[in-house]
Amino acid sequence: MYDLDSLLQRLKKVRHFQDLPEADLKTIINSGQILRFSANSVLFHEGEPCAGLFVLFSGRLRMCKMGPQGQEFILALIQPVIMVNEVSVLDGGPNPLTAIAAQDCVTWQVGYDRFQILMQRYPQIGLGLLRVLAARNRMLLERYEDLSSRSVIARTAKLLLDLSDYGRYPIHRIEHNNNLLAARAATVHEAISRTLKLFRDHDCITTTRQEITITSPERLVELAQLAPEFFKN
Repeated sequence: MYDLDSLLQRLKKVRHFQDLPEADLKTIINSGQILRFSANSVLFHEGEPCAGLFVLFSGRLRMCKMGPQGQEFILALIQPVIMVNEVSVLDGGPNPLTAIAAQDCVTWQVGYDRFQILMQRYPQIGLGLLRVLAARNRMLLERYEDLSSRSVIARTAKLLLDLSDYGRYPIHRIEHNNNLLAARAATVHEAISRTLKLFRDHDCITTTRQEITITSPERLVELAQLAPEFFKN
């Protein structure tokens, strides 16, 4: 399934490798290894020594910060083809996040020392990573804004809008159960349950065991910005 030719084609989907000749891509691929992870297994832990650079080829990953009591706060849910753990592989420091397989995953991984050699040989890889880090920094600043200026109700409303593409699609509970919604909204299961009930009571959503359906995206947009005023009614 993952012979050299298929790996070449998949690695070409990563922007920083697109302009490299195939001979150079083969050198890069041979510097790393293919790793497979089953659903809910951990690729690497926050705070542990650098696990190297990963490229996600298939599956999905939850990128998380862990709370003091082991709570999982999901910063991003990522899909192929994308690089992971860039900060650690650039500075050699500990992994800044925990990566958990949301479903069965296939990755390519290269260790810190070998990646340093590759960056010296192919400087465009390092330059490309700077653009990735800039984009990720903007995402984290937006996330910080959510946590500092939005209530749990507002964060949950915003999350449901994002997951449903502003009400265009139902949200499948298998993929987004209350525990995962809580982790993505940086809160706890009980708070998500109360918030979803409030949304149902105010005719913003309907829920079944299988799906959450957005019935009033306009109200959720309002809630994402003005949650306290709405629930005074």
